[in-house]
Amino acid sequence: MNGLRVVALMAATMTTGLVAGVYGIYANAFMPGLAKTDDKTFVAAFTAVDRAIVNPLFLGLGFVGALLFTLLAGLVSLKEKALPWIAVAFVLYLISMIVTIAVNVPLNDAMKAAGDPSTIDVAAVRAAFDEAKWTTYNLVRTVLALVSFGFLGWALYLTGKSAVQP
Repeated sequence: MNGLRVVALMAATMTTGLVAGVYGIYANAFMPGLAKTDDKTFVAAFTAVDRAIVNPLFLGLGFVGALLFTLLAGLVSLKEKALPWIAVAFVLYLISMIVTIAVNVPLNDAMKAAGDPSTIDVAAVRAAFDEAKWTTYNLVRTVLALVSFGFLGWALYLTGKSAVQP
């Protein structure tokens, strides 16, 4: 059982870190870079990246996998000192998912549904997108996922520490 616990916790930590990193890149580089572009470039680039990120590797292994691996890590750590850290990490990551699904994804989908940037009113589409709202909630989900990652890292440390103690 110890092997499964460590593997599940490592998988939870790695996938949560991956997702936190993606959100962080959006917050630190992608959105600030796009903010400096014209409307057509913004809409075309954002929709292209959003279409590309909606893939089984990121959505399945990363986005959903992080939650499932954290749940598994918690279930196999029920009598361990790391459980409270895993539980809080699970809740924080779940909240980050809810923010993503409730706020960011609908804004992304509305932009994609507007159509081909070469045939639509890109200024109206960009204004309707509400960059300020998207970036604010992206920052919220970034912090939530990052703190979750940190708690999982601490849980991994505690798990390793308890494995070497007599």
